[in-house]
Amino acid sequence: MKTTASLIKRVLISIITFLLIFEPLSVCALADEVSENTLPVKEFSAGTLGDIPAPQIIAEGAVLMDADEGVILYQKNMDQPYFPASITKIMTCLLAVENSSLTETVTLSDKAVFGIDRASSNVGLDVGQAIPMEEAILCVMLASANEAASAIAEHVSGSIDDFVDLMNKRAEELGCTHTHFVNANGLPDEDHYISPHDMALIAKAFHENDTCRRLASMRTYDVGVTSTQPDEIHLLNHHKMYPGLTYAYDPVIWGKTGYTVAAGATLVTVAESGGMTLICVVMKDEAEKNYPDTRALFDFGFSHYSRVNIAENDDSYNMNEAAFFQTPDSVFGNTQSFISMDTHGYVILPEGIPFSRLDSHLEYNTSSGDESLADVVYQLDGDYVGRTTLKMADSADNTYFGSELADLSGDTDVTYINILEILPYILIVTGAVLFIILSIHIIRTYNFGNALSRRMSIKRRRKRYHSDFDDVDF
Repeated sequence: MKTTASLIKRVLISIITFLLIFEPLSVCALADEVSENTLPVKEFSAGTLGDIPAPQIIAEGAVLMDADEGVILYQKNMDQPYFPASITKIMTCLLAVENSSLTETVTLSDKAVFGIDRASSNVGLDVGQAIPMEEAILCVMLASANEAASAIAEHVSGSIDDFVDLMNKRAEELGCTHTHFVNANGLPDEDHYISPHDMALIAKAFHENDTCRRLASMRTYDVGVTSTQPDEIHLLNHHKMYPGLTYAYDPVIWGKTGYTVAAGATLVTVAESGGMTLICVVMKDEAEKNYPDTRALFDFGFSHYSRVNIAENDDSYNMNEAAFFQTPDSVFGNTQSFISMDTHGYVILPEGIPFSRLDSHLEYNTSSGDESLADVVYQLDGDYVGRTTLKMADSADNTYFGSELADLSGDTDVTYINILEILPYILIVTGAVLFIILSIHIIRTYNFGNALSRRMSIKRRRKRYHSDFDDVDF
């Protein structure tokens, strides 16, 4: 009996111990899952341009994209929406530059200051303080100041809600398809998300703006004391890949960091090397792993891909009838083809892949007032790798079609025939000539037909009644 009681006691102790150890862990795990409000990954996908083996990264979502043409070199779940955290502010600052001047005064409202968690990233701006738009942008891009982001939104659109509408509209204009903003700073919200590819498209537009690029690339800045801003604020860029910092990477031009529990570590970085500028986006990464992941992707891109000029490699769009428009010693002089290829177009090619492997097709430009006739779009096994433009020849900086044209020296006098301009005149003249010919035919046929018939009838009668005296002159 005593043995049985002892056994039961040990079993109960074991059960209680198990519950005490594992149940709190389960509860904590559930709490974390709920608090992170994680967006589920719908479909895992990863790949590289040309199927080149890529480095293994920790980030759940990532993209490496050419900053000029938008060619995707590497992607991992690039169309999966994630919480962006503070990389949201790239869009905020892009809109600030596009819709205001840098000298405009941004005043901090009560909602801008106290509408955010004061424990979140900020630079300590207070209600009523006023700073130039340029300094407000620097507070956002360098120090990730949430109150400054909200103040910018209110200044540009009148309210944060209206600014959010502007953010979503601009994202759609840039081609974003998996993006929805609800605030200007990136603080957690279940309806605030963006995909890595969409984030790269926004970063591309930001990089193309000279003012945005200049401000984002600054390492430090001091906001001075003024009558409307009584505090001296020292701004230090949070991105750690600038020279001299922990994860220094020399090719880096600018970048923006982000982190929340729900988003994990997010990072947008732009770097340039060997004439190629790349945008790297990593999302849902581990803290401090976003930098090694970013460096690994940049090293991969710069070492395995290169820019190749299209005009120097493609002659497949030569005009077979170009000689018709090239008439040396004619009234036009020495005439070149009236269509040219933009010499600045290029493709991104993986190592070991010749230009001849690419497929191409034309996309015609139907908009009025544009000299371009069509775009030549290039693909590698169905993946976009670049494009160039066919346009009316108007500059010596163009590459002309035709084997005869390639032999022309730089000293040759050239006359351009714009066939589209002279064609209407040719048609008018041709039409006039045809009209005259037709008119003469009608007049001769219908106005003089009867007289002609009478003359022919008289001749026939004379032949019928011919006598020996017809030819005698009395």
